[in-house]
Amino acid sequence: MSLKNRDKHNRWRNKTVAFRVSPEEDTQIETFVKLSGLTKQDYITRRLTCKDVVVQGNPRVYKALRDQLAAVLDELRRIEAGGINEELLDVIEMIAAIMDGMKEENAYGK
Repeated sequence: MSLKNRDKHNRWRNKTVAFRVSPEEDTQIETFVKLSGLTKQDYITRRLTCKDVVVQGNPRVYKALRDQLAAVLDELRRIEAGGINEELLDVIEMIAAIMDGMKEENAYGK
């Protein structure tokens, strides 16, 4: 019999939870997962259990932030004369929250 895979808290995760989302919701979830630096499983589990999603700065998160900010800037330039869609506002709010957290962490870390 093979060994059971346990997570870092020694929990054996053997239950599967599945649900359907629209392509737009999938894109938004993928973006938030990349910006969080967590695995999709950990991100969704934390969100569903109302736990804080704490972003740990690392090169992968930095690259995701950089790429997402570039995409936001491109979108803002494209819609300069029009309105902003709600998904873009959600991404901007998450980026701002992450950047604020990074700023606070740097202030306390020094």
